Formats: sequence, structure tokens, C-alpha cells
Amino acid sequence: MRSAAESATAATGRLSDPLDQVDYRLAQTPEERDEIYRMRYRAYLREAAIQPSADERVSDQYDDAPNAWIFGVYFHGELYSSIRINVLTPECRVSPSVGVFGDVLHPKLDQGLVFIDSTRFVADPEKARNFPELPYVTVRIGSTAGVHFNADYGLAMVRPEHMAFYRRVFLHETWSQPRLHPGLLKPVGLMSAHLPTVRERVLARYPFLRSSAFERRMLFEGGKHLSVADSAIHSLERASIVPNA
Repeated sequence: MRSAAESATAATGRLSDPLDQVDYRLAQTPEERDEIYRMRYRAYLREAAIQPSADERVSDQYDDAPNAWIFGVYFHGELYSSIRINVLTPECRVSPSVGVFGDVLHPKLDQGLVFIDSTRFVADPEKARNFPELPYVTVRIGSTAGVHFNADYGLAMVRPEHMAFYRRVFLHETWSQPRLHPGLLKPVGLMSAHLPTVRERVLARYPFLRSSAFERRMLFEGGKHLSVADSAIHSLERASIVPNA
């Protein structure tokens, strides 16, 4: 039987074809956001991470923060997953991780550090079963943000059962043991990776995480959706991805 690590490697080895059909879209309209909020609800409810609610949506104050970007990941034009990026700086300290782990993060922000706080990573429960590469395609946005904003650390609030995966695949380390996040039923711990230290090691294993300056500007400055195939670097990187399946 294939191990979890081998399955992950095999999944990333197949990414060249799926990436050609993936669009990253910044959720700007009320309709785009509402579709993502409803997907969050379905995903969290399936994991028993939230209580049922009448409106069947999950959103919070961080969605409207000035340092927030909410992305939908579309495959063949259909929404498959989503992730929210909050960029933390000494001047702007608004994010879910600060809300839960402020005692850990405020002293580091006082030192002038910049963080990428990737949260609300969810996938459509039904569609995700047919797209094993989806987690990698989605978290790629956080990796791209780290380069664009020249961040010192990437953050992740992670349930205990998922910590080993983040430690193994993305070289994260644990900064705080699990605590309860408002609105969630299951505690999450705080993990981080010093991006300048781990970036090249992670890219050597998962070259599809690499991005071009054009792609980064389109995602975080252009305000439009971007097909991954539009990035010039993508066609170059495809040759570096060796199928393992």
C-alpha cells in the first residue's frame, strides 16, 4: 500500500495537466463571495468542525479586512476550493492567527517581521474526491503570496491530526499548541515556516509552487482571475515535474 508521503508525491507529479485547467480568481463580487461562504459551510460541516446554521454560510470579520485576499480555485470553470490570505505587517495586524495567537505573534510583529496568514482553506467535499492534487494547487497561492510580499514567515492554523503533514511537506514548525478558534469546534495549533530558509528546499520537491512576477502581480495587484497556464513560468516548470504515478 502506498504511504501518505508517496501519495502526496505522486499527486504533485501529476500536477502539470490539472494546472493547465486551473483558474485562480479573486472573489470580488457578492455572488463570488457567497458561493465561497457556502462551500466553507459544507466543508466544515462535513468535518464536524462547526454547528449547523440556518444561513448555511461561514464568514467572519477577516474576510473584509484591508489586508485580505479571498481566492476561489476553479477547475474547468467550476469552483473546487478556496483560501484566504491575510498579509500581516507591523502596521496591519488583522488576521485570524493574531486573533487566536496574539501573544505569540505581536512580539514578532514588533520586530518588524512580515507574515502570510493562510486560512479558510476549504474544498468542495464532493469535487475534492476526484482531484487529489487539489490541496497542493490551493496552498500554492500562499506560497505565491510569500514571494510577492517578501514575507518572513508563512503561518498555518492546523488541527493536531494535520500537523505532521505540514511539518513533512512544507517544513513547518510548531509555534503554539492547539487552542479553540471562535466559531470552530475543533482546536487548532499555530505552525510556521521561515520562508527564506525553506523556500528552495520545498521548491526542489514541488517545482509547480514556483511562480512568475507576472502571475504574482496579476493575483495580488491585477484584481482579475488568472489561468495558471497564462503564467510564462508555468510552461517552463512543466518540464521539471517528473510523474511519479
